Amino acid sequence: MSEFQSETTQAAQEEGTIGAKAETENPALEKDPSDWVSGDDPMTPSQKSYLDTLAKQAGEELPANLNKAEASEHIDRLKTAQSGQS
Repeated sequence: MSEFQSETTQAAQEEGTIGAKAETENPALEKDPSDWVSGDDPMTPSQKSYLDTLAKQAGEELPANLNKAEASEHIDRLKTAQSGQS
């Protein structure tokens, strides 16, 4: 292991980490998109791009004017459907 990797690993252990694996995530920390304060805002460019990719892979067409909460729900649905196909 390089010196940088060793320092990075040590720092992560001392400060905690982000990006936990699904089996270790706490579902209680997830907020329902319908409860989001900004859920009615237009979807973000990142959401639109990711949703476009997922919808194409699923052979679906979705409206381009979704709000953040709707986009998040479609992303979750399409990801779940995609993982079920694997």
